[in-house]
Amino acid sequence: MNRTLSLPERLAWVRLARTARIGPLTFHRMLARFRTPSAALEALPRFTQATPPPAERIEHEIKALDSMGARLIASCEPEYPPLLAQLDAPPPVLAMRGAATLAAKPCIAIVGAREASGVAMLFAERLAADLGDAGFTIVSGLARGIDAAAHRGTLKTGAVAVLAGGLDHPYPPQNLKLHEEICEHGLVVSEAPLGAVARARDFPRRNSIVSGIARAVIVIEAALRSGSLITARAAAEQGREVMAVPGSPLDHRARGANALIKQGAALIESAEDVIAALGEAPAPLRPLSAGPLFADTPAAPAGLGKKIAALLSPTPIHVNDLARLTDASAGAVAAALMELELEGAAASLPGGYAALARAAFSQG
Repeated sequence: MNRTLSLPERLAWVRLARTARIGPLTFHRMLARFRTPSAALEALPRFTQATPPPAERIEHEIKALDSMGARLIASCEPEYPPLLAQLDAPPPVLAMRGAATLAAKPCIAIVGAREASGVAMLFAERLAADLGDAGFTIVSGLARGIDAAAHRGTLKTGAVAVLAGGLDHPYPPQNLKLHEEICEHGLVVSEAPLGAVARARDFPRRNSIVSGIARAVIVIEAALRSGSLITARAAAEQGREVMAVPGSPLDHRARGANALIKQGAALIESAEDVIAALGEAPAPLRPLSAGPLFADTPAAPAGLGKKIAALLSPTPIHVNDLARLTDASAGAVAAALMELELEGAAASLPGGYAALARAAFSQG
């Protein structure tokens, strides 16, 4: 399915996506099971006491976005970033302000340290500019340091910034002018509703969108425990290329990037290295056919949910392993996990994993 939604469909789609306990995986499982967001909304009371936001609130948000030159784009619509749409459970809806066509071009993400060295920021800006001149769109997260430098390098060719908060709450405040320039000449994207202020727990989701939009992620300066390595890990799980710029072993900010190179990431010193690592032909997209969005999801057999709940722990476990341990089909396990997540007893994680809800990243 790749079509533009009508207003009633869009309202139902966004209301379901914005319901508490409905993460991307659960959203797409419910859409697969009930076929339309309206039917899924009608079925919600059977699974959870969570109440969808009123349609009036979504209508108000759509009007507010329109007044600022932005719009809500569902994951089934043509303007949605195509590589992101290929994920098993893409964010159901994105707010987008600017030239959506930029995300349809070959995209490369550049991320790195907020407190980056001067030479690293100069290199990031030059690398982004060279890749932009070569026809790539550069994606980053509007953070200080490397992100901001990468955006500055592609203001003329088109930058894509992904926010952790709503489109009306760009962060950090030091980059407000840069944010406005990107809105005018590039594209700003957010999964969060208008009015949402970015919290620490929102940045990993922002990072997975940055990597999901791109064909490759380049890390320039990153500590061993940093958001940039979370982005690199998300990229690897999404099947993206991971690349890194080497740094001095005496600089703690380079240890994360150097570690990625040791683990097999492509070593990058120029735009030519990036293009060579990608190969001459762009990576093929997976076909938009029968995936989790459209495959029928059966009802969970009686008692399967309790069995799965007993197997869950803070450590993520794959759906296929749960199916093997419970002697059930993967589809039945997925349906049971959907019901457990709606009850607040489980959390679905990227890559087909699940864990106890209290141990997983909060959906807010």
